[in-house]
Amino acid sequence: MSHLIETRTPAHPKRSFFLRRGPMETIATVLIGLGFLMLFQPFLLVLYTYSLVTLLAGTVMFIIVSKFPE
Repeated sequence: MSHLIETRTPAHPKRSFFLRRGPMETIATVLIGLGFLMLFQPFLLVLYTYSLVTLLAGTVMFIIVSKFPE
């Protein structure tokens, strides 16, 4: 009779904001877009200088975050 007793399924632990894929992929995509905007603007040399760093950071972040669980 014990097999007829309903057992609760274990609850999945809540993951923090930084360990979920959806929000972090959005942040990485925004970083990549910001890097492109910085690259194509003609006014400030400082923004142009750091555009490659921003693009690389967003790309590496996207590659790492895409391995996170949902």
